[in-house]
Amino acid sequence: MSRGHKIENVAEVPLVVEDSVQGYEKTKEAVAFLKAVGAIDDVNRVNDSREIRAGRGKMRNRRYVARRGPMLVMPDNKGTRAFRNIFGLDLANVNALNLLHLAPGGHVGRFIIWTKGAFEKLDSIFGTFTEASAVKKGFMLPAPMLTNTDVTRIMQSEEVRRVLKPKKLQPKKASRFTKPSNGIRNRRLRLRLNPFQKKESTMAKGLRNTKNRDARRKAKIVRVTKAKKAHASGAKKQ
Repeated sequence: MSRGHKIENVAEVPLVVEDSVQGYEKTKEAVAFLKAVGAIDDVNRVNDSREIRAGRGKMRNRRYVARRGPMLVMPDNKGTRAFRNIFGLDLANVNALNLLHLAPGGHVGRFIIWTKGAFEKLDSIFGTFTEASAVKKGFMLPAPMLTNTDVTRIMQSEEVRRVLKPKKLQPKKASRFTKPSNGIRNRRLRLRLNPFQKKESTMAKGLRNTKNRDARRKAKIVRVTKAKKAHASGAKKQ
C-alpha cells in the first residue's frame, strides 16, 4: 500500500470482521485474532521500526518513534480491553473518526480493520451520494465529477483524438546564408537602413579620443581668458 503496510496475507480490503471481537477479554485472544486475519505482519513491522527519537524530544516524554500500524474501528468504546496493550495497533470509535488518524501526515491509504457494526454506521454518519447524513446536519458525500476515472484511456480514445489539432512539426533551422533581418545586431544592415550611422560612430570615436578632448579643453581656457581680459579692459575705460 501507499504507506508501506504489509497486507499480503489479508484476505480482502476493506477488512470487515464480526462484532464478536469486542467480547475478547485477554490480549492473547486479540493476538490470535490478528494472526487469523493476516494483520499481525503489519503489527510486527511497527514493533521492528521502534527507535529512539533524534533531538531534544526524547527528554520531553517522547522518547521513542515508530511507524503507523493498522487501526481497529469499533461502533463504540466497548471491548477495547484486549487490544489496548498491543503496540502498533490503534483503536478508534466510528462516531469520532479523526482525519489525522485515517491519513497520518496527509498520506491516505492506511490499513483499517472495521467491525461489522462500525462499517454499517458509516452511511448514517456520513450519508451517501443520494441521502444526507442522519447525524451531521445537511452533510452529503460529494458526488464524483468523473464517471470514468481512467483519464489515460479517455485522452487516448479515438473520439478525443478526432477533434484534436494535428501535431506541430519542429521548425527548420535557419540557414547560415539567410539575409539578416535584425538591424540592431547586424552592422551592415544597420548602415543600409541609416547611412548617417557611420558618421555618428566616427564622431563618437572622436569625442572619446583623449587628444581631441585635451585640445578642446585648452581652446576653451584660451577663450575664457580672452573674454575676461576684454571685460576688464572695458571696465577700466569706463
